[in-house]
Amino acid sequence: MSNYSIDDLRYLMSRLRDAQTGCPWDIKQSYKTIAPHTVEEVYEVIDAIERGDLEHLSEELGDLLFQIIFYTQLGAEDGLFDWDKVVNGITDKLVRRHPHVFPDGTLQSVRSADAVFDTKAINKKWEAIKQQERVDKGEGGALADIPMALPSLSRAYKLQKRAASVGFDWTDLKDVLAKVKEEIAELEVEIAKGDSLAMEDEMGDLLFSCVNLARHLSIDPEKAMRLSSNKFKRRFEAMELLAAGEAFSTMTAAEMELLWSRVKAQE
Repeated sequence: MSNYSIDDLRYLMSRLRDAQTGCPWDIKQSYKTIAPHTVEEVYEVIDAIERGDLEHLSEELGDLLFQIIFYTQLGAEDGLFDWDKVVNGITDKLVRRHPHVFPDGTLQSVRSADAVFDTKAINKKWEAIKQQERVDKGEGGALADIPMALPSLSRAYKLQKRAASVGFDWTDLKDVLAKVKEEIAELEVEIAKGDSLAMEDEMGDLLFSCVNLARHLSIDPEKAMRLSSNKFKRRFEAMELLAAGEAFSTMTAAEMELLWSRVKAQE
């Protein structure tokens, strides 16, 4: 089996994009057409990790790496950036953001092995460096650079975390819980009115407050939702087996509840 390197992968990408001898599909792609595939590859990496399928994780990581190689090829063709610029940029940024590891701000500098870490101070410095980076890019607001394209729960979490980093946050978990209950009550009012637009608005507020509760409990809401979704799928499929071909549409609510309870009891 050949032992290929990152340079070989870059060469392969250039061959795929060759206008004369390349692959028709790869040749016609753009940043925007590749983006959905990138999202898919990220989730496949996460899925492999959460399923404990480490045997295939390297394959999924390779698929994700290829996405980056693809973008750098497009960037090079457009004269915007290339692989070296991407690597240099991320290395420079990480050295800059880790002064507790690289004390002189160079990759070669080494901290004292006897240095005592203050995690809170390190986190505070990290956020201060990121804030300065935002200012340097003309993005002075605390929330300015949070991507719109993030999954909704992750974006809500990041917005709340960033706001908290500048002091806008609840200090008592009871207040966070109270806010969730308040949003439920407001949703119930709109449900009673039958106002669909208002219901959507209040449902969003409720979900946002639930994300905030998850953040205060140090729970990743995206992960929690994936686990719950997987649990529902597993239980539903077990119900289908117990139903032995009988359609749920022909069952009473009590019969379906019984099946659900039996499945839960077997876990």
